[in-house]
Amino acid sequence: MTDWTMARVQDRLELAADVFAQMPAVKPQGYFNAWPEYFHSFADQVGQEPQMRRPLPSPRMITDAEEAMLWLRWLEKDDARIVWLRANRKPWKPICWQFGLSRTAATKRWQYGIALITWRLNGRVPSSKRSKRFVIENADRLSRKIVL
Repeated sequence: MTDWTMARVQDRLELAADVFAQMPAVKPQGYFNAWPEYFHSFADQVGQEPQMRRPLPSPRMITDAEEAMLWLRWLEKDDARIVWLRANRKPWKPICWQFGLSRTAATKRWQYGIALITWRLNGRVPSSKRSKRFVIENADRLSRKIVL
């Protein structure tokens, strides 16, 4: 088992958000295009810039992203939404407006969410009697020395 840190958890959630953003759009059943596919001749392509397409995520990346999404179930509903919005790189101001929180309160809830996921991935569950500050400060140095 590898040791999880808050930075690794945050990177994995951002990677999951990127994977879900790269997935093809969901279309209604029976959606199709009646236009024929147009093939450009060599003369048409002269002087044109090539259209670069991102490769679709690999099955391994999709599996890792789905696993990371399941981590959010360990959090309260609002904390999970804040963590997911930050994984999608949404700015703090709209997040604060959406939840009616100050910037510092939203940041603390995000840090607590990441820290709680880190604790759970390392096989520990912090006591409900512990403060959020304790959970955040000790998330990266989980060891047997911490007295719960």
